Amino acid sequence: MNTRLYRHGALESRDFPMADVSDLVLGEGVAVWADFISPTAEDLAQIEEELGLHHLAIEDAVHEYQRPKLDRYDTHLFLAAYSATLDPETGELQESEVKAFITPHALITIHGPEFDMSPVVRRWDNDSRLSTHGASFLLWGLLDEIVDGHFDTVQGLDEQIDSLEEALFAEKPRNGDIQRRSFELRKSLVRLRRIVMPMREVVNTIMRRDFDVMPREMMPYFQDVYDHVLRATDWTDSLRDLVTTILETNVGLQGNRMNMIMKKVTSWAAIIAVPTAITGYYGQNVPYPGFAEPWGFWFSSASILVISFGLYFTFKRQDWL
Repeated sequence: MNTRLYRHGALESRDFPMADVSDLVLGEGVAVWADFISPTAEDLAQIEEELGLHHLAIEDAVHEYQRPKLDRYDTHLFLAAYSATLDPETGELQESEVKAFITPHALITIHGPEFDMSPVVRRWDNDSRLSTHGASFLLWGLLDEIVDGHFDTVQGLDEQIDSLEEALFAEKPRNGDIQRRSFELRKSLVRLRRIVMPMREVVNTIMRRDFDVMPREMMPYFQDVYDHVLRATDWTDSLRDLVTTILETNVGLQGNRMNMIMKKVTSWAAIIAVPTAITGYYGQNVPYPGFAEPWGFWFSSASILVISFGLYFTFKRQDWL
């Protein structure tokens, strides 16, 4: 467990026990942050007792794979969100669930070891001038880091799709690899969309004036987060459509290549049929013009060469070969 105490915008203490939180939040100009990594049932019971949290919010904190949401209770808010990172080698999306209880003077975060809280802490330290706004400042730092991670992930997927488009029109495309990567990227985009789309409602709910969650001075910062959410959502939708187009284009290109191959095979079959027909005709054991005569041999050979080359150049001019 990590803890921090801000008083009148200054970081006053850290790493104090959870039992002190209920007393600290009563002070004037105070904001408390407590972070739990994979808390036990006893830890959650202590959180519930110290801050008077609703038991339904505690149940949501216990159960994994909550949908991204923001629930409102009488004395606090409950946030469920997901961070996302992209494996550049495989294009696989990795999700990390994080939950938070938000009160007027405290932010309690709960997550597993896969979620790295240090970037959020660095964001708080880099923007310490905003710490005078209390818990809303802490909430902004958490949401801004999560949403920026979504945006970076979408950008990484965009780069993966760009490389896929280049491979699609390569001289020797690997159709199996293109299809596999396309399906993997599409699956990652679908998963990313499930965690990005609900964030619009989460941030929009926080910004609602009738909730009175944050001071007016923090509105531009949450508006910036909301703008990033919208851009990430729109970008995700457009990339999903683009991956679908790549799959359809790949199928179309395979059909075109198959047509070209069939035209070439058919053209060569027509050329090969000429000497077969002529030699078959001259191989008959019946009298005919040129039978058993030297000029018959030369005439048949010349016919094979002239007709075969004539067909070859004709097919070449029509781009069949």
